[in-house]
Amino acid sequence: MGEVIAFPERRQPAAPAANDESSPAPETPLALHPVGRWAVAGDPRDARSKPRSPRTREPLWREITGAVLREERLRQDRTLAQVAARAGMSVQYLSELERGRKEASSEMLAAACGSLGLGLAEFAQRCALTISAVTSLPSGPVLLAA
Repeated sequence: MGEVIAFPERRQPAAPAANDESSPAPETPLALHPVGRWAVAGDPRDARSKPRSPRTREPLWREITGAVLREERLRQDRTLAQVAARAGMSVQYLSELERGRKEASSEMLAAACGSLGLGLAEFAQRCALTISAVTSLPSGPVLLAA
């Protein structure tokens, strides 16, 4: 029939124990800097952070959408509480969206974008620009249909 190609798993490593300093640090999430570059997260306001290296994993869609939402909220100098109240969602949920921890439905993304005065078309365009800026050729095997 065809050859099966194994893809690498994309699981987050378990966090080391708090008192175990010899364990390697867990993989840090990516953050979008105000200048629009992905980098390994430290302080997203630190402009001296290094740009994304080719060996760093590609960001997930939820991380991209969250970073675009956070960037727009910070650009408008608004708090999580202000945006969440206008969007009709909890502050905790909006925070998780911005950190890329939750996969938002289209309705929730529309509500968050609407509360920021950001149209869905512009939001999608910003996400696409961010993705194209941080991705290059596929890093792993690609399965093509015959």
